[in-house]
Amino acid sequence: MNRVSSALVIVWRITEACDLGCHFCAYSRHLHKPRASADPKQVLDFGAVLGEYAKVYSRDVLVSWLGGEPLRWPPLLEISRAFKHQFGLRLSATTNGTALASANVREQVAELFDELTVSIDGIGAVHDRLRDAPGLFEQLRKHVSELHQLKLQLKHGPRLRANTILMRDTICDFPRLCEMLAEWSIAELTFNALGGRDRPEFFPDHSLQLEQIEWLRRALPALRERMAQRGLTILGNNPYLNRLERAALNLQSPISDCQPGQQFLFIDEHGIVSPCSYTTQGYGLPLSDLRSAADLHHLPERFAQRQRQQLLAPCYDCPSTQVFGKFSNAKRPIL
Repeated sequence: MNRVSSALVIVWRITEACDLGCHFCAYSRHLHKPRASADPKQVLDFGAVLGEYAKVYSRDVLVSWLGGEPLRWPPLLEISRAFKHQFGLRLSATTNGTALASANVREQVAELFDELTVSIDGIGAVHDRLRDAPGLFEQLRKHVSELHQLKLQLKHGPRLRANTILMRDTICDFPRLCEMLAEWSIAELTFNALGGRDRPEFFPDHSLQLEQIEWLRRALPALRERMAQRGLTILGNNPYLNRLERAALNLQSPISDCQPGQQFLFIDEHGIVSPCSYTTQGYGLPLSDLRSAADLHHLPERFAQRQRQQLLAPCYDCPSTQVFGKFSNAKRPIL
């Protein structure tokens, strides 16, 4: 039997629809544009391929649902059940947390998911204002805490994670946000600097300044140690901080060989698979091209050949945070 080291992470954007009006996001409900969602049959068909691949190559496969808001996509929980119980796959999702108001959703998340990442970008009214959702922060506090209590009762459930987007007007509260997330029993925290691709009109007045990133670098070691004592791991290694600094300085961070497709794949709502969300046009292939475990196994070779033939524009200033260590720390990589 073949064996491939390390897990394969599949980030699957299954819908562009969202119920929030985040001022920095391309999927805000305030943006009037068509919203595509994945074809449920195609998702299930490729789930079967992933399950076959995991068995044939003895490889851990984690499927991470993304949106829009994935927990608002009607077929998600039924499909997740098939992915877990029929195909033997691990599951994750990144959510704005509004669907966690439902006890039924919390119960199914606790049953089906290995990880759940909640997006939280400020404290109290700051988070509510950024996402145009009055009262959302307190609702998240309540429902995440209820999910944690359910985990304790069941003695199983997803690792609870949070992701925050650091902005010029929120980074000063980052240590206090960490304290609050530890109180919520969040186990891991990742962070992004605000980017300008989704909403370029929002970016100039809210992007991080270089001195703020330098402050974050100085503050992180002590903050990590203090939070670790409370059960919260803050991810993001030194190469990742270097990437944030270079972006603040308007310096490019080219990547000529990211080993495309070997450990990470992105699938969009149209069923196009690519090495990342920035290379769908250029390197992307339809899921219909991948009908077997062997097809998936050889996909990195196909991506590498395309990369050698033509390096795409995003590769000259790679925006893929996982390439630089967003999900790592000094001790170990996190998938």
